Amino acid sequence: MSLLQKELEFWLASLPAIGAIKIQELLKYFKTEEQIFKAGENELRQVSRITEKDVACIISNRNIDTIKRKYEKMYQQGNRIISVHDKAYPEKLKNIASYPYALFLRGNLPSEKKISIAIVGARNCTAYGKEVAKWYARELAKAGIQVISGMAYGVDSYAHKGAIEGNADTYAVLGCGIDICYPRENFELYMHMSKQGGVISEYGPGVPGRAFQFPLRNRIISGLSDGILVVEARERSGSLITADLALEQGKDIFAIPGRIGDKLSEGCLNLIKEGATPVVSPTDIIENFHINMLLEQKGRKQEKVRLSAKEQKIYDCVTLEEKHISTILSESKMIMAEALSLLVKLEMRGVIRQSVKNYYIRCY
Repeated sequence: MSLLQKELEFWLASLPAIGAIKIQELLKYFKTEEQIFKAGENELRQVSRITEKDVACIISNRNIDTIKRKYEKMYQQGNRIISVHDKAYPEKLKNIASYPYALFLRGNLPSEKKISIAIVGARNCTAYGKEVAKWYARELAKAGIQVISGMAYGVDSYAHKGAIEGNADTYAVLGCGIDICYPRENFELYMHMSKQGGVISEYGPGVPGRAFQFPLRNRIISGLSDGILVVEARERSGSLITADLALEQGKDIFAIPGRIGDKLSEGCLNLIKEGATPVVSPTDIIENFHINMLLEQKGRKQEKVRLSAKEQKIYDCVTLEEKHISTILSESKMIMAEALSLLVKLEMRGVIRQSVKNYYIRCY
């Protein structure tokens, strides 16, 4: 009796203490999961990063009947596994160095055709932080933006709740096994996302939540997202780990500016000092990503944008060299309020953009 490919993937992804980097090294050396499964002790010792403890772990977890039974049980519980070999595996995750070999999943993965924002923050957040997380998530969801978080206490939970209020799918990345709801108080959220959205983990069934696993899962939260919003965070916070990872991955970082001197504002204020975008309304994020989505289309073949007479008048004042709004007002002979309204409309349609604040330039 032999194992099917998906069963081999399940086996490899479920090996205790054999993480993403070590699996990459094993596949680099042996090429296939089947060859890893069949490899002898001496062969395994030749692989970079693989210790004697790892060799013993691989050898001792090769009972085919046990693997098949656990694999079948996983599916019966409504879970599945998506490995890096599958077409469904997120392309965004392949861009990070320590990408997970496989994802265990209840429900669905975020659509890569839509914008995704991760909302993270303090577990012991204030009532204000809870309401802000819920408000932003709800409005982002209404705008068609997917909300991702970690289902932890505090900001995470309220971000998921806000997305649900916005009548949209939301996605949680766990730091424990896919079949474990942690914290248990979020069981209702866990079950809701299993049906509308998704619950995701790189840890297979039965793996308890350990302290070191939660910072590790942050790379998946940031990896799946196009941007990160930090709502409340102390100076040293796990949320800042997510933000740092997102920055390394080239993602946009947004932060809610809080009160000076407030411990739960220190993390956000420091992020803003380091270049994160301060946001005071969900619209700030919505406009940023919707404009960027339109700008990304400028290189594709597209129909000519039809402009109204007034839009055309403003557009004619904008050139391929950046121009200050005062010059545009002077040339168009329009009042400030009307010109600003038209400039925003043209930005939303993707024909102009702000190069820096109050300076405009044509996209094409």
